[in-house]
Amino acid sequence: MSSRPESAPRTVSLVTLGCARNEVDSEELAARLTASGWDLTSADDASVVLVNTCGFIQAAKQESINELLAAAESGAKVAAVGCLAERYGAELAGELPEAQVLSFDDYGNIGARLDDVLAGRRRPAHTARDRRTLLPISPAERQPAPAALAGSPLSPVAPAGSPLDPAAPSTPWITGVGPGAGVFRRRLSGGVVAPLKIASGCDRRCSFCAIPSFRGAFVSRRPPEILAEARWLADSGVRELVLVSENSTSYGKDLGNLRLLEEVLPDLAATPGIERVRISYLQPAELRPGLIEVIASTPGVAPYFDLSFQHASGRVLRAMRRFGDRERFGTLLDQIREKSPQAGVRSNFIVGFPGETAADLAELELFLSDAGLDAIGIFGYSDEDGTEAASLPDKLDGAEIARRVEEFASLADELMSQRADSRLGEDIDVMIEEESGDGRYEGRAAHQAPEVDGVTTVTSTGRLAAGDMVRAVVTGSDGVDLIASATLGGVNLR
Repeated sequence: MSSRPESAPRTVSLVTLGCARNEVDSEELAARLTASGWDLTSADDASVVLVNTCGFIQAAKQESINELLAAAESGAKVAAVGCLAERYGAELAGELPEAQVLSFDDYGNIGARLDDVLAGRRRPAHTARDRRTLLPISPAERQPAPAALAGSPLSPVAPAGSPLDPAAPSTPWITGVGPGAGVFRRRLSGGVVAPLKIASGCDRRCSFCAIPSFRGAFVSRRPPEILAEARWLADSGVRELVLVSENSTSYGKDLGNLRLLEEVLPDLAATPGIERVRISYLQPAELRPGLIEVIASTPGVAPYFDLSFQHASGRVLRAMRRFGDRERFGTLLDQIREKSPQAGVRSNFIVGFPGETAADLAELELFLSDAGLDAIGIFGYSDEDGTEAASLPDKLDGAEIARRVEEFASLADELMSQRADSRLGEDIDVMIEEESGDGRYEGRAAHQAPEVDGVTTVTSTGRLAAGDMVRAVVTGSDGVDLIASATLGGVNLR
């Protein structure tokens, strides 16, 4: 193990694990650290490694722990933030003395917290608690409460006129325009596609999910703040926005307007420089006809539906404390495709839930075979601490769960390939992300979200650049990926 000098510089490496929501959080942390005088650098040169952990499922927890241990091996001081750190607090600190464990509530003072870490001043780790209790139960009462902003990317930041005033174009952060709220953000990954968080937390009570307990109750960001960040991202070279939250269909309910997303989407799509807006994390039980209409028909909004079905058996879904069944989900897809026949649809499914029978699996197989989904994620059930499902009877053997995952993952691969093949001859709009040589470019069509879905390789006789929106015709497929030929004169359609 190497060692660092006692007078180590205030340099920090940020490691981000998990979902796009964590990516946004890390970019807030990066801007706050920069504003506090910390220099961002690579892990090899850092005095402190800050790991933004994931605590979603067992595999993600183990990856987070492995990353923390690897960071400690470098000789740097180590701090843990994010979902795993929030969820387990002092318990994690006791099991992992190599890292200082911080809470969401430390984000607003992250520079000072890392000063403590660098100096070896070990602060007591927080005691994990159910963060849903920090907000009033009535959604309409949440926004005015200061507690609604604690420990989230909505915490107050530098006022206009301060040394951190973001008026200068080169400043890597912005302030929000909501009452008393704001956001720091510094891009870490670059590229023409970026996530934009529209809300934090979740009010649903799915029996298998622990996320609401450590992410808290649902809180929407106000539209002016979201639009200001969208403009800043566009000025930074972003051309596609991916709206993220724990449940985007709930957006606006705590602001007194359940249809606020329908109103905000056209404004986001009209942001100068933004070519496409994509929405992720839609809850089928809350997907309103008006929202379907706006997503399917608004210029600049991708006709893309990231629907959290989780299963297709009504019996299993009721045990999951969720809505729907095979017939109702099929009807919902029919409604979407009536408005937009080429709409992209992705979803995730859990197999091996306690008490799942052969009949339940048959329902799921029938649904998947008929649904025509572009992207399908198959996950095996695992007990999560503090959830209702962890105490359910009729648990399945781990080997049987693994067998079901393998069976349905194989089916999913076949069905996704068939769906991609069915798009042959379609005209698609592709956001170019990079050049791959010999007149070929990698990008994503409207039905392909970054990181989780397939890609499209576009051939073009003309020169293309990252951020170009190209009209192309699908000429082939390879698994979930597409091959397409750019249409003459089809660049920058909007």
